[in-house]
Amino acid sequence: MKLVAVLAIVLIVFSLGCVSSGRHDGGVTMKVESSDLGEFVPKQFTCDGEGISPSLSWSGFPNETKSFAIAVKDPDAPMGTWIHWLVYNIPKNKTHIAQNEIPGTEVINDFKKEHYGGPCPPSGTHRYYFIVYALDVADLGKISDKNEFFEKVESHTIAKGELMSKYSRE
Repeated sequence: MKLVAVLAIVLIVFSLGCVSSGRHDGGVTMKVESSDLGEFVPKQFTCDGEGISPSLSWSGFPNETKSFAIAVKDPDAPMGTWIHWLVYNIPKNKTHIAQNEIPGTEVINDFKKEHYGGPCPPSGTHRYYFIVYALDVADLGKISDKNEFFEKVESHTIAKGELMSKYSRE
C-alpha cells in the first residue's frame, strides 16, 4: 500500500513538472551587442538627434530557431512601459542589423508609428532595453498591435537576450 502511495506522489510531482508555464525560452540567454550603444544611447539614436535605430547583433541562439523578433522598451516612462520599436519575422540567417535598417515586419509602437522611435524621456534618466527573441516559427502571421505582438512572440520564444542603455535629455 505504501508503495502505491509513493508511486502516486511521484506520478503527481512528475506530471506537475511537465506542465508548461507558457514560457518557451528554456532558460537560454542570447548575447545581444551593439557597436553604437554603450552605457548611454548616443544622441543620433534619440528624438534629439536623427532618431534612427542603432546597429544590433546577436548570437547564442538555439539551432531550432526559425526567426527572430526585436522589441525596444522603456520601463521608466511615466505612464508605464513605453514601446519604441517592434519588429518580427526577421529571417533566421539574419543576426545583425545596421543603423536605420528594417529587418522584418514592424508593428505600430507607442509613438503611433511603425518605425523605430528614439529615446525621448520627459525627465530624468531612462533605461532602454533592446530585446532580441529567438522564435520556433518562421512566420508569426499578421500582427495588428503591441499586445498581439507580445502574445505571439512570447508563446514562440525559445531564447532571448537583451542590451540595456540609458538616456537623459538633461
